[in-house]
Amino acid sequence: MAKGAGKARKKLPKELAVVRADNCTGCEACIEVCPVDCIYKVPGEDQPTLQSFVDIDLERCIGCALCERWCPWDAIDMVDTPEIAVHVADKGGPPEYVERNGPRLVAVAQSLADLALEQRAGKK
Repeated sequence: MAKGAGKARKKLPKELAVVRADNCTGCEACIEVCPVDCIYKVPGEDQPTLQSFVDIDLERCIGCALCERWCPWDAIDMVDTPEIAVHVADKGGPPEYVERNGPRLVAVAQSLADLALEQRAGKK
């Protein structure tokens, strides 16, 4: 098991990355620069070798913004963590992928958003 795997995060980054799947070409520039390997390629349904885009494991994202800076297609946005679920729900992508994975991805994003709000409330 990887070091730290399965442990709850103690502190969330101020911002998390979201891929706008409809703008992503799957060029993998973001995968190359990600220091925590939280970006993964999603193959297309009809032609897996030709159609692809990337997605982000939000539970591993550290909010460094390297992916956003290196994306040549302007397909990645850094989003305020408490607002992440709204952006994940609206990021687009192939309908089959969204139908199959959307609810799970939004649920993860919502749990991180809730945690970020709790952490901010605790600092006041």
